[in-house]
Amino acid sequence: MRLKLLVIGTIISLYVNAQTPIGAWESISVSDNGDKLRSIMIFAEGYQVLTIYNAASGKFIHTNGGTWNLNGETMTERIEFHTDKPSLVGTESSFKVAVSNDSLKLIGSNRFFKRIDDATTGTLQGAWLMSGRVKDGITQMRDTSTPRKTMKILSGTRFQWIAYNTATKEFLGTGGGTYTAKNDGYMELIEFFSRDDTKAGQALKFQYKLIDGNWHHSGLSSKGDAIHEIWSIRK
Repeated sequence: MRLKLLVIGTIISLYVNAQTPIGAWESISVSDNGDKLRSIMIFAEGYQVLTIYNAASGKFIHTNGGTWNLNGETMTERIEFHTDKPSLVGTESSFKVAVSNDSLKLIGSNRFFKRIDDATTGTLQGAWLMSGRVKDGITQMRDTSTPRKTMKILSGTRFQWIAYNTATKEFLGTGGGTYTAKNDGYMELIEFFSRDDTKAGQALKFQYKLIDGNWHHSGLSSKGDAIHEIWSIRK
């Protein structure tokens, strides 16, 4: 009886995992001039981002994202930022997808993504909004409900931050790659940075703490400036 329950539990677990895109996904393609392009999608609860960059050089090419909802095979996304077509900000689109444990396919097209992780190992996995800073010992909080946002999305192994304005439809910058978080140490390995492609390959080390549910992130930025940021989980 116990073995039967274990088998049923495993089947249920596999079924649930197969229905959720939460985590990180990768697709490799080749450009017209022969460059290898890497497409990365990160899904957190309610929010997602897709980014394309040169796999060899880290040259940033494109990003878009916003909210998502999956109903059966129908994925509905509401665009909050889009580097190529800002006119799409605020619009919704729906399409069919097939999600399994290790693949995500866009039904009716040849788009195929391989799962990188399922977000279960990520201490900080989720969608976060920049909600404040600590400067000269003084905490300065900000209103996260305004159109001007800086969002950071993390899976179990991947991170990406995006700065944008939903009212003006402006895209202000992004960067991302892989991360590790252990004890109170947090490290990012940059794979792309829209404002400066030369930052690709740079490793940044920080300290982090979770205080009252907020993520305190401190260290030196990619420019070498001291920072102490506060991030709040996005509802």
